[in-house]
Amino acid sequence: MNKLYEFLRRHPTLVDGFWGFMLFALTIAWLVDTLPELSEGQETAGGLTAVLLGTVVTLRRRRPEQMLLLALAVGVFQLVTGVEPNPGNFAFLVIIFTVASRQTRWASRLALAGALAAPALASVRWHEPDDFHSTGAAVFETVLMTVCFALAWVLGDSLRTRRAYYAELEERATRLEQEREARARMAVVAERARIARELHDVVAHNVSVMVVQADGAAYVLDKDVEQARSALRTISTTGRQALTEMRRLLGVLRESNATANGTAGAAVGEQDYVPQPGVEQLGELVQRIRDTGLPVDFRIEGSPRPLPSGVELTAYRIVQEALTNTRKHAGPEAGARVRLRYGGDTLTVLAEDDGRGARPVGAYESGGADGLGHGLIGMRERVGMVGGELLAGPRPGGGFRISATLPLKTRDCPA
Repeated sequence: MNKLYEFLRRHPTLVDGFWGFMLFALTIAWLVDTLPELSEGQETAGGLTAVLLGTVVTLRRRRPEQMLLLALAVGVFQLVTGVEPNPGNFAFLVIIFTVASRQTRWASRLALAGALAAPALASVRWHEPDDFHSTGAAVFETVLMTVCFALAWVLGDSLRTRRAYYAELEERATRLEQEREARARMAVVAERARIARELHDVVAHNVSVMVVQADGAAYVLDKDVEQARSALRTISTTGRQALTEMRRLLGVLRESNATANGTAGAAVGEQDYVPQPGVEQLGELVQRIRDTGLPVDFRIEGSPRPLPSGVELTAYRIVQEALTNTRKHAGPEAGARVRLRYGGDTLTVLAEDDGRGARPVGAYESGGADGLGHGLIGMRERVGMVGGELLAGPRPGGGFRISATLPLKTRDCPA
């Protein structure tokens, strides 16, 4: 049964053809029954009418506009030849409903006009008033037929409206799905950028310290064993610091997974992963940089107070990246200066050096195969996330300067 239904649904013309043939057979039966009352010309006209109206029903869904025009032509043909209303005229109701259910508005309006006019024209053409009662009956029949024709149009137009509503719902659902996928892709891109910033800040800083200390240890190994031992201790401490921050980063990345699975990941994270660094850890950071041989003048100006976590992490990473760049690019005799200024509603982070500086600022912006530029790109992204401003470029007279203004009245942002 289901297979038959699916077959008929895929071939609607076969169904319409069946009903068109049934309507043709009924019309022929009517012609045979009224044959004695018909003239020779009306017999032929009646047969042609039966064929054409059967065609209208058969092709109503494949060619609705053309079948509407054909039905109007058949109606005019009946008026001219005098073929009385018969079972085949049911095709008028069918084509009116079909056209009204489609989106072609001119055809729908034409069908409505024909629906309202046809019963009155038929009444005028074939009604022969004999007395008052027959006239009243004719008026009643005309009104009844007009209501039937109008109802066919209303039902078809309601079907069109419902189809349009469902189509709009489907389009909206598709659009929402596309927007959801776009937001998901953007979230993935943002998460990748966040991970890239964290990895750069953790790896680049600590590894560069380790490289500098390893080079120094190799250089003085045969000359000053104690200095080489100190460099190795710095390498060890820095490596442990890098491992700690990497574990913290991996813990943050796994946190949502553990929460979604209902595991005890959160509790493990509290024990194994340290908090994200903030301005309170800047002293330790500066001291580690000093231990590598780079003199750093670090001061805090203004009244320290609690800061949003996003601002604290951003300030820490800016100083960390700036000092890393100073050690890598400023030259052997360079010195650095770091200022943390608490204002009324802003925190200003200033980090500069007096060395020979790096390449032009444009080189930093574009990045390169050696990794230059990604640090400043990450800084700008971090500062933008908290709604701040970043200025970076060469200092007058030599060196490089980075200045960031971070608003304090802002929402916490993810790392």
